Amino acid sequence: MIRAYRFLLRPTARQAVALGEMLRDHCSLYNGALQERRDAYQHTSKTTVRYGDQSAQLKGIRAFDPERQGRWSFSSQQATLRRLDKAFQGFFRRVKAGLTPGYPRFKGVGHFDTVVFPKDGDGCRWDSTPYDNVTRVRLQGIGHIRVHRHRPVQGRVKTISVKREGRRWYAVLSCDDVPAEELPLTGAVVGIDMGVTHFLTTSGGEHIANPRFLDAMAEELAEAQRHLATFPKRTLQRTKKHRAAARKVAELHAKIRRQRADFHHKTARALIADHDVIAHEQLNTAGTVKAPAPKNEPEQPGSFLPNGAAAKAGLNRSILDAGWAQFLTILANKAESAGRLVVAVNARNTSRTCPSCGHVAKENRVSQAKFECAACRFAANADHVGATNVLNRAGLVLCDVAWPRP
Repeated sequence: MIRAYRFLLRPTARQAVALGEMLRDHCSLYNGALQERRDAYQHTSKTTVRYGDQSAQLKGIRAFDPERQGRWSFSSQQATLRRLDKAFQGFFRRVKAGLTPGYPRFKGVGHFDTVVFPKDGDGCRWDSTPYDNVTRVRLQGIGHIRVHRHRPVQGRVKTISVKREGRRWYAVLSCDDVPAEELPLTGAVVGIDMGVTHFLTTSGGEHIANPRFLDAMAEELAEAQRHLATFPKRTLQRTKKHRAAARKVAELHAKIRRQRADFHHKTARALIADHDVIAHEQLNTAGTVKAPAPKNEPEQPGSFLPNGAAAKAGLNRSILDAGWAQFLTILANKAESAGRLVVAVNARNTSRTCPSCGHVAKENRVSQAKFECAACRFAANADHVGATNVLNRAGLVLCDVAWPRP
């Protein structure tokens, strides 16, 4: 299996400055390569510059500017150029598909946060044998940086990425040949229904509360954003106070993100430990949080009728705060490592179908929390009914799956 490990770096003050310079110089290389592609297309009869052409220029660029470009790993600079090439490939793919293209943009220093080293040992080396019980990673041009390795690394390290989040630095290791750690069979299966009032409800009737991390920090975040808004949006030079205000907002969002991820990991781990098969709805979160289309006023051109956009915005915020897509991704990854089975089923009418008689009607869902069948008068919690229907549909899928595992 392929797995990623993310560890906190503990650089010295001098190393932190050097890490910032590494990001700055790779960002400059990215923007310069983007400018070359733009100029070639606009001024030389729409000539296309490809990754191979720009990679061949790296040797000359490093010799011309040894202080800013020559000190860093050659392979990491190639990875930065591949990143730009991938952005252009995505742009042309969206153009051909008739989607919104999204032309690659120039990166500001504050928005270029990752440098990739494509191979362990080429400009970056992971210390697999810690010295004095301290793990280090060696980066070309910076030296050995202490790593807070909170768990062992399994498999073979393929690529290493150095990432900045606020004032924290992380090393992200991509490893292959990671062995599976299968858990003993329990003989239990469960269906889960994702929601906003409850984060999820199981087919056994258990409700997992929605922690609402964004709402819990809404006042503090709003105060930090109001303080940031007092500064001019466009200034030639960012002041120290402006940078501190922006950093405060970023740190609050990072804290919410870490709290949400921690909750998702713990919830997924509990489900994996207790069940052999877990069924869930196949959700389209991007479509669910889509803003409603405007309704034109026929009698008054240029005016619009109420379309519930304000109420939908609040619901969308709650859905995104719950992080359904991230949770289901974590659940699938943990299930693969533990030898469990995760089944995604069609979500259509799971909350409108009576599990007793099979009657499907909009009227069955009396309220957000109450389900009462209009045909047989079966009544239960609506989320529990949804989870039960998810499990029933998964039973049809499992007919073609060899389970339990041999």
